[in-house]
Amino acid sequence: MLCAASSSPTASLSILDRASGLTLCAAAVVVVALGCSESKGNEHKKGAAGGEELIRKLPRVDVSKLDPDARKAWVEHINNALSPCGEPITVARCVQQQRKCRRCVPAARYLARLVTGGYSAKEIRQFYRNRYDEQTKVDLPTGSAPVRGATMARIRIVEFSDFECPFCKAARPILERTLREFPGRVQIVFRHYPLPAHTQAVPAAIASIAAAKQGKFWEMHDKLFDAQSDLSSEALERYAEELGLDMDRFRTAIQKPETREVVEKDRALGQRVKVDGTPTIFVSGRRFDEPLESLADYIREELNQ
Repeated sequence: MLCAASSSPTASLSILDRASGLTLCAAAVVVVALGCSESKGNEHKKGAAGGEELIRKLPRVDVSKLDPDARKAWVEHINNALSPCGEPITVARCVQQQRKCRRCVPAARYLARLVTGGYSAKEIRQFYRNRYDEQTKVDLPTGSAPVRGATMARIRIVEFSDFECPFCKAARPILERTLREFPGRVQIVFRHYPLPAHTQAVPAAIASIAAAKQGKFWEMHDKLFDAQSDLSSEALERYAEELGLDMDRFRTAIQKPETREVVEKDRALGQRVKVDGTPTIFVSGRRFDEPLESLADYIREELNQ
């Protein structure tokens, strides 16, 4: 769940729409993706993309544990989703024809995981698009942002967060567990995205940046989330003292315009990549909208591609 910055829905394009160039009404998309009943007497249903027969089995993709409904949904998705390498061919045909794209098999396995997760067809299409469509990949340079984990890690997680957001607090142990589960292979980059409704979020962010100037960002980060119920100015000073910070330097840093500018630059970056709530997570430049409990599975899939 998110602390929302706005309530406007995010539009999503169907992978099938991109393949066929057709505009489908929402109801039709849902019916197709959930797996309409096949016509009696037809052994094979024609695929929506290109009118070709549906491919129902793929080498190196084990779907033996899928129940019949999930299996039907998976067949629909692999025959509609385009190759993650940008070729004008479905994932199913990419795997079947043993194309050079090494991400087609992982993409088919990813779709198999999603259909077992209770997601709607629309959500699955959006997750797939976020992960594989070139138009959804964003550039999120680390710059001088705080980093936890390996410097040269293969997987970079960027978190846009708000110290007053309860969902950000709930995300913290999951992210920390992810670092422990993939030592040396994952790093977490923290970006400030204080929401207007959270009146103490900006002062807390500024306090964490002031602490960072003395090498104590993550210590302050942890303390702010642990004591989220009290982010008053008096409390922020108390937390700085408990961390053993030089209080004169801390107070001076808080007052400097460039300290606040760090928060504003992070927020501007978030707006550029369409952050609309907190926490918002990006994995290697791809927006991660699945439940955070699925993050380890997602990263494991990335490392195996």
